[in-house]
Amino acid sequence: MRELKSKQMLYLKGGLFVALGFLAVAIALVRYPDWQLAGLIAIAIWAFCRAYYFAFYVIEHYVDPGYKFAGLGAFVRYCLERRSNK
Repeated sequence: MRELKSKQMLYLKGGLFVALGFLAVAIALVRYPDWQLAGLIAIAIWAFCRAYYFAFYVIEHYVDPGYKFAGLGAFVRYCLERRSNK
C-alpha cells in the first residue's frame, strides 16, 4: 500500500475517524441510554487519546528522539525490544 500524502485525503481520513467515533457512541447511547455509560465512554476516549499522544509524541520527542514510529504495532515492537535489551 502506498503512502497517503494528499492533505485533503488526510483531512478526510481524520474526519471519517471522528464521524465513526461519534456514530459508535451515538448507537451505544441510543441502545443503552445511561449517564454512567456516557461518562465511561468519555473517559475511555480521553484515556486512549492521551495514550496515543504518549506513544507518538512523548516517546519521539522526549524518550528517544532518534526513533520514528510507523504505527501502534511499531510502538509495541519498540517497547518489547527495549525490554529485552535491558
